[in-house]
Amino acid sequence: MTDPAEILELARRRGVMIATAESCTGGLIVGRLTDVPGSSDAVDRGFVTYSNAAKVEMLGIRPETLEAHGAVSEEIAAEMAAGALARSQAGIAVAVTGIAGPGGSERKPEGRVCFGIANALGVRTETVEFGPRGRAEVRAATVEHALALLRAALR
Repeated sequence: MTDPAEILELARRRGVMIATAESCTGGLIVGRLTDVPGSSDAVDRGFVTYSNAAKVEMLGIRPETLEAHGAVSEEIAAEMAAGALARSQAGIAVAVTGIAGPGGSERKPEGRVCFGIANALGVRTETVEFGPRGRAEVRAATVEHALALLRAALR
């Protein structure tokens, strides 16, 4: 399990604050980071953008991108991460959008989560297929993966 205290220490050493942009996790990532006492010097903010309207209003996601690719896509994860970086005092941002379940479709199955990570060097994305493990497990796995991405990007 990724230690949030380690991520915060890495951010402090780099002199950057962290922001999150979360859809399917509903704030669980920033919650894990802020569970650590003293996290306020390394965590700037978390955007919980569960609805498409929130993604557009809070993060500047382009409606055309939503229309073309849907909310669960690497394109949206990239725009979420870039939007969180641009609309915060953070030097690194992680974004997640996915289908925690129950449900999904053949095209976008339950357990698919798209991740974005943005910093001064740009934005990187990836998709992970966690599978139909159930809502709680998909969300927990998403939080863990997002924290691991942050750790790797801060190293």
